[in-house]
Amino acid sequence: MSQILIGKGERPVNLLAKYGNRHGLIAGATGTGKTISLLVLAEGFSRLGVPVFMADVKGDVSGLAMAGTADEKIRQRVAQIGIEGFTHEASPVLFWDLYGQKGHPVRTTISEMGPALLARILGVNDTQAGMLEIAFKMADDQGLLLLDLDDLRALLGFVAENRTEISKQYGLVSTQSVAAVQRALLSLEREGGEFLFGEPALELSDLMRTDMSGRGIINILKADQLILKPRLYSSFLLWLLSELFENLPEVGDSDRPKLVFFFDEAHLLFDDAPPILRQRVEQVVRLIRSKGVGVYFCSQFPDDVPGEILGQLGNRIQHALRAYTPRDQKAVRTAAETFVANPKFDVAQVISQLGVGEALVSTLQEKGVPMPVERTLICPPRCRMGAITPEEEALVRSRSPLGGKYDTPVNRESAYEIISRRAVSRAEEAPPVPSRAEKPGEEPGPRGGMLGELLWGTKSREGMVQALAKQAARTVGSQIGRQILRGVLGGILGGSRRR
Repeated sequence: MSQILIGKGERPVNLLAKYGNRHGLIAGATGTGKTISLLVLAEGFSRLGVPVFMADVKGDVSGLAMAGTADEKIRQRVAQIGIEGFTHEASPVLFWDLYGQKGHPVRTTISEMGPALLARILGVNDTQAGMLEIAFKMADDQGLLLLDLDDLRALLGFVAENRTEISKQYGLVSTQSVAAVQRALLSLEREGGEFLFGEPALELSDLMRTDMSGRGIINILKADQLILKPRLYSSFLLWLLSELFENLPEVGDSDRPKLVFFFDEAHLLFDDAPPILRQRVEQVVRLIRSKGVGVYFCSQFPDDVPGEILGQLGNRIQHALRAYTPRDQKAVRTAAETFVANPKFDVAQVISQLGVGEALVSTLQEKGVPMPVERTLICPPRCRMGAITPEEEALVRSRSPLGGKYDTPVNRESAYEIISRRAVSRAEEAPPVPSRAEKPGEEPGPRGGMLGELLWGTKSREGMVQALAKQAARTVGSQIGRQILRGVLGGILGGSRRR
Protein backbone atom coordinates (compact mmCIF):
# COMPACT_ATOMS: atom_id res chain seq x y z
CA MET A 1 0.00 0.00 0.00
CA SER A 2 1.35 3.44 -0.97
CA GLN A 3 1.88 5.53 2.13
CA ILE A 4 4.15 8.14 3.70
CA LEU A 5 5.74 7.39 7.05
CA ILE A 6 5.27 10.52 9.17
CA GLY A 7 6.72 9.19 12.40
CA LYS A 8 6.09 6.83 15.27
CA GLY A 9 3.96 6.93 18.39
CA GLU A 10 2.95 3.68 20.00
CA ARG A 11 2.93 2.43 16.42
CA PRO A 12 4.09 3.80 13.05
CA VAL A 13 1.98 6.71 11.88
CA ASN A 14 1.39 6.86 8.13
CA LEU A 15 -0.48 9.01 5.65
CA LEU A 16 -2.18 6.80 3.08
CA ALA A 17 -1.57 8.05 -0.47
CA LYS A 18 -5.16 7.40 -1.54
CA TYR A 19 -6.34 9.87 1.10
CA GLY A 20 -3.68 12.45 0.30
CA ASN A 21 -6.30 14.50 -1.56
CA ARG A 22 -8.45 14.81 1.57
CA HIS A 23 -6.39 17.85 2.56
CA GLY A 24 -4.54 18.57 5.75
CA LEU A 25 -3.19 21.00 8.32
CA ILE A 26 0.28 21.51 9.74
CA ALA A 27 0.18 23.85 12.73
CA GLY A 28 2.34 24.84 15.66
CA ALA A 29 4.26 27.66 17.25
CA THR A 30 7.41 29.06 15.66
CA GLY A 31 10.41 26.78 16.16
CA THR A 32 8.48 23.62 17.02
CA GLY A 33 9.20 21.73 13.78
CA LYS A 34 6.48 22.62 11.28
CA THR A 35 9.00 22.98 8.47
CA ILE A 36 10.42 19.52 9.16
CA SER A 37 6.96 17.99 8.90
CA LEU A 38 6.36 19.89 5.68
CA LEU A 39 9.64 18.58 4.22
CA VAL A 40 8.80 15.01 5.20
CA LEU A 41 5.41 15.21 3.50
CA ALA A 42 6.76 16.95 0.39
CA GLU A 43 9.53 14.48 -0.28
CA GLY A 44 7.21 11.60 0.65
CA PHE A 45 4.70 12.65 -1.99
CA SER A 46 7.53 13.14 -4.48
CA ARG A 47 8.78 9.58 -3.92
CA LEU A 48 5.24 8.36 -4.66
CA GLY A 49 5.31 10.19 -8.01
CA VAL A 50 3.08 13.05 -6.89
CA PRO A 51 4.09 16.60 -7.96
CA VAL A 52 4.12 19.22 -5.21
CA PHE A 53 3.72 23.01 -5.16
CA MET A 54 4.87 24.93 -2.10
CA ALA A 55 6.03 28.41 -1.14
CA ASP A 56 9.36 29.04 0.55
CA VAL A 57 8.74 32.07 2.73
CA LYS A 58 11.83 31.74 4.94
CA GLY A 59 14.39 30.24 2.56
CA ASP A 60 14.72 26.90 4.36
CA VAL A 61 12.49 24.81 2.09
CA SER A 62 15.04 24.99 -0.74
CA GLY A 63 17.04 22.32 1.10
CA LEU A 64 14.80 19.78 -0.66
CA ALA A 65 17.07 20.18 -3.69
CA MET A 66 20.12 18.79 -1.87
CA ALA A 67 20.79 15.57 0.01
CA GLY A 68 21.11 15.85 3.76
CA THR A 69 24.11 14.80 5.81
CA ALA A 70 24.12 12.23 8.56
CA ASP A 71 24.76 13.21 12.16
CA GLU A 72 24.30 11.45 15.47
CA LYS A 73 20.88 12.97 16.21
CA ILE A 74 19.49 11.87 12.88
CA ARG A 75 20.89 8.35 13.28
CA GLN A 76 19.31 8.12 16.72
CA ARG A 77 15.94 9.30 15.43
CA VAL A 78 16.05 6.85 12.50
CA ALA A 79 16.82 3.96 14.88
CA GLN A 80 14.18 5.10 17.39
CA ILE A 81 11.45 5.17 14.75
CA GLY A 82 12.74 2.09 12.96
CA ILE A 83 12.94 3.52 9.44
CA GLU A 84 14.10 0.87 7.02
CA GLY A 85 16.37 1.77 4.12
CA PHE A 86 16.81 5.38 5.20
CA THR A 87 19.23 7.23 2.93
CA HIS A 88 19.95 10.92 2.47
CA GLU A 89 18.86 12.09 -0.95
CA ALA A 90 17.75 15.14 -2.87
CA SER A 91 14.35 15.57 -4.48
CA PRO A 92 13.76 16.87 -8.02
CA VAL A 93 13.06 20.59 -7.64
CA LEU A 94 12.03 23.51 -9.86
CA PHE A 95 12.37 27.05 -8.52
CA TRP A 96 9.82 29.75 -9.37
CA ASP A 97 9.90 33.43 -8.47
CA LEU A 98 7.29 36.07 -9.16
CA TYR A 99 10.13 38.60 -9.58
CA GLY A 100 12.17 36.28 -11.82
CA GLN A 101 15.32 36.64 -9.70
CA LYS A 102 15.66 33.27 -7.93
CA GLY A 103 13.59 31.08 -10.21
CA HIS A 104 11.57 30.98 -13.39
CA PRO A 105 9.20 33.95 -13.64
CA VAL A 106 5.67 32.93 -12.77
CA ARG A 107 3.14 35.08 -14.57
CA THR A 108 -0.53 35.30 -15.26
CA THR A 109 -2.51 37.83 -17.27
CA ILE A 110 -4.86 40.55 -16.09
CA SER A 111 -7.68 38.79 -17.95
CA GLU A 112 -6.98 35.48 -16.22
CA MET A 113 -6.73 37.06 -12.78
CA GLY A 114 -10.12 38.71 -13.24
CA PRO A 115 -11.66 41.73 -11.50
CA ALA A 116 -12.52 40.08 -8.17
CA LEU A 117 -9.02 38.92 -7.23
CA LEU A 118 -7.48 42.00 -8.82
CA ALA A 119 -9.67 44.21 -6.62
CA ARG A 120 -8.43 42.30 -3.58
CA ILE A 121 -4.79 42.74 -4.61
CA LEU A 122 -5.34 46.45 -5.13
CA GLY A 123 -7.22 46.85 -1.86
CA VAL A 124 -10.02 48.92 -3.39
CA ASN A 125 -13.53 49.30 -1.96
CA ASP A 126 -16.74 47.75 -3.28
CA THR A 127 -17.63 50.73 -5.49
CA GLN A 128 -14.21 50.72 -7.12
CA ALA A 129 -14.34 46.94 -7.50
CA GLY A 130 -17.68 47.40 -9.28
CA MET A 131 -16.04 49.83 -11.68
CA LEU A 132 -13.41 47.18 -12.43
CA GLU A 133 -16.18 44.70 -13.21
CA ILE A 134 -17.63 47.19 -15.70
CA ALA A 135 -14.23 47.79 -17.29
CA PHE A 136 -13.59 44.07 -17.71
CA LYS A 137 -17.05 43.51 -19.22
CA MET A 138 -16.47 46.31 -21.69
CA ALA A 139 -13.06 44.79 -22.57
CA ASP A 140 -14.82 41.49 -23.31
CA ASP A 141 -17.33 43.21 -25.57
CA GLN A 142 -14.64 45.18 -27.39
CA GLY A 143 -12.30 42.22 -27.86
CA LEU A 144 -9.56 43.82 -25.77
CA LEU A 145 -7.02 41.36 -24.42
CA LEU A 146 -5.74 42.40 -20.98
CA LEU A 147 -2.28 40.99 -20.40
CA ASP A 148 -0.27 43.40 -18.26
CA LEU A 149 -0.59 46.60 -16.25
CA ASP A 150 -0.08 48.75 -19.35
CA ASP A 151 -3.23 47.19 -20.81
CA LEU A 152 -5.19 47.86 -17.65
CA ARG A 153 -4.02 51.48 -17.52
CA ALA A 154 -5.01 52.00 -21.14
CA LEU A 155 -8.41 50.47 -20.44
CA LEU A 156 -8.97 52.69 -17.40
CA GLY A 157 -7.98 55.74 -19.40
CA PHE A 158 -10.46 54.79 -22.09
CA VAL A 159 -13.18 54.30 -19.48
CA ALA A 160 -12.46 57.69 -17.93
CA GLU A 161 -12.60 59.45 -21.29
CA ASN A 162 -15.82 57.74 -22.34
CA ARG A 163 -17.50 57.39 -18.94
CA THR A 164 -20.76 59.03 -20.09
CA GLU A 165 -21.41 56.51 -22.85
CA ILE A 166 -20.10 53.58 -20.76
CA SER A 167 -22.31 54.56 -17.81
CA LYS A 168 -25.39 54.47 -20.04
CA GLN A 169 -24.61 50.98 -21.30
CA TYR A 170 -22.93 49.20 -18.37
CA GLY A 171 -23.59 51.17 -15.19
CA LEU A 172 -22.44 54.31 -13.49
CA VAL A 173 -18.72 55.01 -13.70
CA SER A 174 -17.29 57.90 -11.71
CA THR A 175 -14.00 59.65 -12.27
CA GLN A 176 -13.28 59.25 -8.55
CA SER A 177 -13.45 55.45 -8.78
CA VAL A 178 -11.24 55.36 -11.86
CA ALA A 179 -8.70 57.65 -10.20
CA ALA A 180 -8.68 55.53 -7.03
CA VAL A 181 -7.95 52.37 -9.00
CA GLN A 182 -5.23 54.15 -10.97
CA ARG A 183 -3.57 55.22 -7.72
CA ALA A 184 -3.81 51.66 -6.41
CA LEU A 185 -2.09 50.46 -9.60
CA LEU A 186 0.80 52.80 -8.90
CA SER A 187 1.16 51.31 -5.42
CA LEU A 188 1.03 47.79 -6.82
CA GLU A 189 3.72 48.65 -9.35
CA ARG A 190 5.98 50.06 -6.63
CA GLU A 191 5.64 46.73 -4.82
CA GLY A 192 6.75 44.84 -7.91
CA GLY A 193 3.29 43.67 -8.90
CA GLU A 194 3.94 44.33 -12.56
CA PHE A 195 6.15 41.22 -12.64
CA LEU A 196 3.11 39.04 -11.96
CA PHE A 197 1.24 40.12 -15.09
CA GLY A 198 2.35 39.31 -18.61
CA GLU A 199 3.32 36.47 -20.87
CA PRO A 200 4.31 33.72 -21.22
CA ALA A 201 1.73 32.88 -18.58
CA LEU A 202 2.16 29.86 -16.35
CA GLU A 203 0.80 26.60 -17.75
CA LEU A 204 -0.57 24.32 -15.05
CA SER A 205 0.84 21.25 -16.77
CA ASP A 206 4.33 22.51 -15.92
CA LEU A 207 3.49 22.21 -12.22
CA MET A 208 2.45 18.58 -12.65
CA ARG A 209 5.63 17.03 -13.97
CA THR A 210 7.64 13.99 -12.95
CA ASP A 211 11.31 13.33 -13.57
CA MET A 212 12.82 10.48 -15.60
CA SER A 213 12.66 8.14 -12.63
CA GLY A 214 8.96 8.84 -12.02
CA ARG A 215 9.41 11.03 -8.95
CA GLY A 216 7.13 14.02 -8.63
CA ILE A 217 8.74 17.40 -9.22
CA ILE A 218 8.62 19.70 -6.19
CA ASN A 219 7.82 23.23 -7.39
CA ILE A 220 9.14 25.81 -4.91
CA LEU A 221 7.93 29.40 -5.11
CA LYS A 222 10.68 31.64 -3.72
CA ALA A 223 8.54 33.90 -1.56
CA ASP A 224 10.92 35.50 0.92
CA GLN A 225 10.28 38.88 -0.75
CA LEU A 226 6.74 38.18 -1.89
CA ILE A 227 5.61 37.45 1.67
CA LEU A 228 6.34 41.11 2.50
CA LYS A 229 3.32 41.91 0.29
CA PRO A 230 0.82 39.59 2.00
CA ARG A 231 -2.19 40.59 -0.09
CA LEU A 232 -0.31 39.91 -3.33
CA TYR A 233 1.08 36.63 -1.95
CA SER A 234 -2.26 35.23 -0.81
CA SER A 235 -4.18 36.42 -3.86
CA PHE A 236 -1.67 34.83 -6.21
CA LEU A 237 -1.85 31.48 -4.43
CA LEU A 238 -5.64 31.68 -4.36
CA TRP A 239 -5.65 32.39 -8.09
CA LEU A 240 -3.42 29.37 -8.69
CA LEU A 241 -5.68 27.16 -6.59
CA SER A 242 -8.74 28.37 -8.47
CA GLU A 243 -7.04 27.72 -11.83
CA LEU A 244 -6.36 24.14 -10.76
CA PHE A 245 -9.98 23.74 -9.76
CA GLU A 246 -11.25 25.17 -13.01
CA ASN A 247 -9.00 23.41 -15.47
CA LEU A 248 -8.33 19.94 -14.08
CA PRO A 249 -10.76 17.16 -15.00
CA GLU A 250 -12.73 15.16 -12.48
CA VAL A 251 -10.88 11.99 -11.48
CA GLY A 252 -12.84 10.77 -8.47
CA ASP A 253 -11.05 8.48 -6.03
CA SER A 254 -7.59 7.36 -7.11
CA ASP A 255 -4.62 5.63 -5.54
CA ARG A 256 -2.75 8.91 -5.10
CA PRO A 257 -3.24 12.65 -5.72
CA LYS A 258 -2.36 14.31 -9.01
CA LEU A 259 -0.87 17.30 -7.18
CA VAL A 260 -0.38 18.41 -3.59
CA PHE A 261 -0.55 22.12 -2.83
CA PHE A 262 0.99 23.48 0.39
CA PHE A 263 -0.36 26.88 1.46
CA ASP A 264 2.15 28.30 3.95
CA GLU A 265 1.21 31.26 6.19
CA ALA A 266 -2.39 30.29 5.56
CA HIS A 267 -3.80 33.01 7.81
CA LEU A 268 -2.90 35.57 5.12
CA LEU A 269 -5.53 34.05 2.86
CA PHE A 270 -8.33 34.83 5.30
CA ASP A 271 -7.16 38.13 6.80
CA ASP A 272 -9.57 40.86 5.70
CA ALA A 273 -11.22 38.49 3.23
CA PRO A 274 -14.88 39.37 2.57
CA PRO A 275 -17.45 36.69 3.48
CA ILE A 276 -18.15 35.85 -0.16
CA LEU A 277 -14.46 35.09 -0.76
CA ARG A 278 -14.23 32.87 2.32
CA GLN A 279 -17.31 31.05 1.14
CA ARG A 280 -15.77 30.41 -2.25
CA VAL A 281 -12.49 29.20 -0.73
CA GLU A 282 -14.51 26.73 1.32
CA GLN A 283 -16.19 25.55 -1.85
CA VAL A 284 -12.86 25.13 -3.63
CA VAL A 285 -11.40 23.09 -0.80
CA ARG A 286 -14.49 20.91 -0.65
CA LEU A 287 -14.65 20.21 -4.38
CA ILE A 288 -11.06 20.26 -5.57
CA ARG A 289 -10.29 16.88 -4.02
CA SER A 290 -12.39 15.31 -6.78
CA LYS A 291 -9.86 16.81 -9.22
CA GLY A 292 -7.11 14.86 -7.45
CA VAL A 293 -5.58 17.89 -5.67
CA GLY A 294 -4.71 17.83 -1.99
CA VAL A 295 -4.45 21.18 -0.17
CA TYR A 296 -2.38 21.43 3.01
CA PHE A 297 -2.58 24.61 5.08
CA CYS A 298 0.39 25.59 7.23
CA SER A 299 0.03 28.14 10.01
CA GLN A 300 0.84 28.77 13.64
CA PHE A 301 -2.65 28.29 15.04
CA PRO A 302 -5.33 25.90 13.83
CA ASP A 303 -7.99 28.59 14.22
CA ASP A 304 -6.15 30.69 11.62
CA VAL A 305 -8.22 28.57 9.24
CA PRO A 306 -12.00 29.18 9.43
CA GLY A 307 -13.97 26.41 11.08
CA GLU A 308 -15.96 25.50 7.96
CA ILE A 309 -12.68 24.82 6.14
CA LEU A 310 -10.91 23.29 9.15
CA GLY A 311 -13.59 20.63 9.28
CA GLN A 312 -12.63 19.43 5.80
CA LEU A 313 -8.96 18.81 6.62
CA GLY A 314 -8.66 15.10 7.23
CA ASN A 315 -4.92 14.79 7.89
CA ARG A 316 -3.58 16.78 10.88
CA ILE A 317 -0.10 17.40 12.25
CA GLN A 318 -0.19 19.60 15.34
CA HIS A 319 3.11 20.74 16.84
CA ALA A 320 3.47 22.41 20.21
CA LEU A 321 1.46 25.45 21.22
CA ARG A 322 2.46 27.44 24.29
CA ALA A 323 -0.58 28.60 26.26
CA TYR A 324 0.86 31.86 27.58
CA THR A 325 -1.95 34.20 26.60
CA PRO A 326 -5.76 33.90 26.33
CA ARG A 327 -5.30 33.77 22.55
CA ASP A 328 -2.90 30.83 22.92
CA GLN A 329 -5.22 29.04 25.35
CA LYS A 330 -8.11 29.36 22.91
CA ALA A 331 -5.93 27.94 20.11
CA VAL A 332 -4.98 24.97 22.31
CA ARG A 333 -8.64 24.22 22.99
CA THR A 334 -9.50 24.51 19.30
CA ALA A 335 -6.69 22.14 18.34
CA ALA A 336 -7.68 19.60 20.98
CA GLU A 337 -11.32 19.62 19.94
CA THR A 338 -10.53 18.88 16.30
CA PHE A 339 -8.79 15.57 17.03
CA VAL A 340 -10.32 12.16 17.57
CA ALA A 341 -9.65 11.69 21.29
CA ASN A 342 -7.12 9.17 22.55
CA PRO A 343 -8.13 7.81 25.98
CA LYS A 344 -4.47 7.38 26.94
CA PHE A 345 -3.74 11.09 27.32
CA ASP A 346 -5.28 14.54 27.60
CA VAL A 347 -4.85 16.15 24.18
CA ALA A 348 -5.07 19.76 25.41
CA GLN A 349 -2.44 19.13 28.05
CA VAL A 350 -0.04 17.28 25.74
CA ILE A 351 -0.11 20.04 23.08
CA SER A 352 1.68 22.34 25.51
CA GLN A 353 4.21 19.66 26.46
CA LEU A 354 5.40 18.58 23.01
CA GLY A 355 9.11 18.97 22.31
CA VAL A 356 10.75 20.04 19.07
CA GLY A 357 10.30 17.28 16.51
CA GLU A 358 7.19 15.91 18.22
CA ALA A 359 3.60 16.37 17.11
CA LEU A 360 0.09 15.14 17.63
CA VAL A 361 -0.88 13.38 14.40
CA SER A 362 -4.14 12.02 13.08
CA THR A 363 -4.60 10.81 9.50
CA LEU A 364 -7.39 9.13 7.58
CA GLN A 365 -7.16 5.38 7.59
CA GLU A 366 -9.16 2.69 5.81
CA LYS A 367 -12.62 3.77 4.64
CA GLY A 368 -11.62 7.37 5.35
CA VAL A 369 -11.98 7.05 9.13
CA PRO A 370 -9.62 9.32 11.13
CA MET A 371 -7.34 7.49 13.51
CA PRO A 372 -7.23 8.45 17.21
CA VAL A 373 -4.59 11.11 17.70
CA GLU A 374 -1.07 9.82 18.37
CA ARG A 375 1.79 11.57 20.13
CA THR A 376 4.38 11.11 17.39
CA LEU A 377 8.12 11.44 16.90
CA ILE A 378 8.42 12.97 13.44
CA CYS A 379 10.76 11.35 10.92
CA PRO A 380 13.84 13.27 9.84
CA PRO A 381 13.75 14.43 6.22
CA ARG A 382 16.19 12.90 3.75
CA CYS A 383 17.06 16.28 2.27
CA ARG A 384 19.14 19.08 3.76
CA MET A 385 17.49 20.80 6.69
CA GLY A 386 18.17 24.42 5.88
CA ALA A 387 18.79 26.76 2.98
CA ILE A 388 21.11 25.97 0.09
CA THR A 389 23.83 28.32 -1.14
CA PRO A 390 23.31 30.73 -4.07
CA GLU A 391 25.77 28.64 -6.10
CA GLU A 392 23.78 25.46 -5.44
CA GLU A 393 20.57 27.31 -6.28
CA ALA A 394 22.05 28.47 -9.59
CA LEU A 395 23.10 24.92 -10.39
CA VAL A 396 19.58 23.63 -9.82
CA ARG A 397 18.15 26.37 -12.04
CA SER A 398 20.65 25.61 -14.82
CA ARG A 399 19.32 22.05 -15.01
CA SER A 400 15.71 23.11 -15.44
CA PRO A 401 14.04 22.22 -18.75
CA LEU A 402 11.73 25.27 -18.55
CA GLY A 403 14.20 28.13 -18.77
CA GLY A 404 13.70 28.67 -22.49
CA LYS A 405 9.96 28.73 -22.05
CA TYR A 406 9.49 31.24 -19.24
CA ASP A 407 12.65 33.27 -18.72
CA THR A 408 12.14 35.60 -21.70
CA PRO A 409 8.99 37.79 -21.58
CA VAL A 410 6.72 38.13 -24.62
CA ASN A 411 4.75 41.26 -25.49
CA ARG A 412 2.06 40.63 -28.08
CA GLU A 413 -0.72 42.94 -29.20
CA SER A 414 -3.29 43.60 -26.54
CA ALA A 415 -5.49 46.38 -25.16
CA TYR A 416 -2.68 48.95 -24.91
CA GLU A 417 -1.75 48.66 -28.56
CA ILE A 418 -5.34 48.44 -29.81
CA ILE A 419 -6.51 51.50 -27.87
CA SER A 420 -3.42 53.44 -28.96
CA ARG A 421 -3.99 52.53 -32.60
CA ARG A 422 -7.63 53.55 -32.44
CA ALA A 423 -6.61 56.88 -30.92
CA VAL A 424 -4.13 57.44 -33.76
CA SER A 425 -6.83 56.67 -36.34
CA ARG A 426 -9.28 59.08 -34.74
CA ALA A 427 -6.65 61.82 -34.63
CA GLU A 428 -5.73 61.32 -38.30
CA GLU A 429 -9.37 61.41 -39.40
CA ALA A 430 -10.27 64.51 -37.36
CA PRO A 431 -10.69 67.74 -39.38
CA PRO A 432 -8.12 70.49 -38.84
CA VAL A 433 -8.86 72.66 -35.83
CA PRO A 434 -8.37 76.35 -36.68
CA SER A 435 -6.41 78.51 -34.34
CA ARG A 436 -8.38 80.92 -32.21
CA ALA A 437 -7.11 83.80 -34.37
CA GLU A 438 -8.47 82.13 -37.54
CA LYS A 439 -12.04 81.64 -36.31
CA PRO A 440 -14.56 83.83 -38.21
CA GLY A 441 -15.32 87.14 -36.54
CA GLU A 442 -12.44 86.91 -34.08
CA GLU A 443 -9.27 88.85 -33.83
CA PRO A 444 -5.95 87.33 -32.87
CA GLY A 445 -5.75 87.24 -29.08
CA PRO A 446 -3.55 85.87 -26.36
CA ARG A 447 -3.93 82.38 -27.82
CA GLY A 448 -2.67 83.40 -31.28
CA GLY A 449 0.83 83.16 -32.58
CA MET A 450 3.23 80.47 -31.39
CA LEU A 451 1.19 79.54 -28.27
CA GLY A 452 -2.06 79.39 -30.21
CA GLU A 453 -0.47 77.19 -32.86
CA LEU A 454 0.90 74.85 -30.15
CA LEU A 455 -2.43 74.52 -28.35
CA TRP A 456 -4.89 74.64 -31.21
CA GLY A 457 -3.19 74.23 -34.55
CA THR A 458 -1.81 71.49 -36.73
CA LYS A 459 1.46 71.26 -34.86
CA SER A 460 -0.38 70.09 -31.77
CA ARG A 461 -2.39 67.57 -33.74
CA GLU A 462 0.65 66.20 -35.54
CA GLY A 463 2.55 65.96 -32.28
CA MET A 464 -0.28 63.96 -30.74
CA VAL A 465 -0.34 61.61 -33.73
CA GLN A 466 3.40 61.06 -33.49
CA ALA A 467 3.23 60.37 -29.75
CA LEU A 468 0.40 57.90 -30.17
CA ALA A 469 2.18 56.27 -33.10
CA LYS A 470 5.18 55.63 -30.89
CA GLN A 471 2.96 53.88 -28.39
CA ALA A 472 1.37 51.80 -31.12
CA ALA A 473 4.82 50.68 -32.27
CA ARG A 474 4.81 48.10 -29.48
CA THR A 475 2.40 46.03 -31.56
CA VAL A 476 3.79 42.56 -32.27
CA GLY A 477 0.76 40.57 -33.36
CA SER A 478 -2.96 40.63 -33.63
CA GLN A 479 -5.54 38.78 -31.65
CA ILE A 480 -8.80 40.66 -31.71
CA GLY A 481 -12.36 39.91 -32.65
CA ARG A 482 -13.02 37.42 -29.87
CA GLN A 483 -14.18 37.84 -26.32
CA ILE A 484 -11.65 37.47 -23.56
CA LEU A 485 -13.04 35.25 -20.84
CA ARG A 486 -11.43 34.91 -17.48
CA GLY A 487 -11.48 32.57 -14.52
CA VAL A 488 -12.41 34.76 -11.58
CA LEU A 489 -12.10 31.82 -9.29
CA GLY A 490 -13.28 30.00 -12.39
CA GLY A 491 -16.51 28.11 -12.20
CA ILE A 492 -16.43 28.67 -8.47
CA LEU A 493 -17.88 32.16 -8.84
CA GLY A 494 -20.50 30.91 -11.21
CA GLY A 495 -18.70 31.97 -14.39
CA SER A 496 -17.80 29.68 -17.24
CA ARG A 497 -14.71 29.63 -19.43
CA ARG A 498 -14.78 29.34 -23.16
CA ARG A 499 -11.50 29.07 -24.95
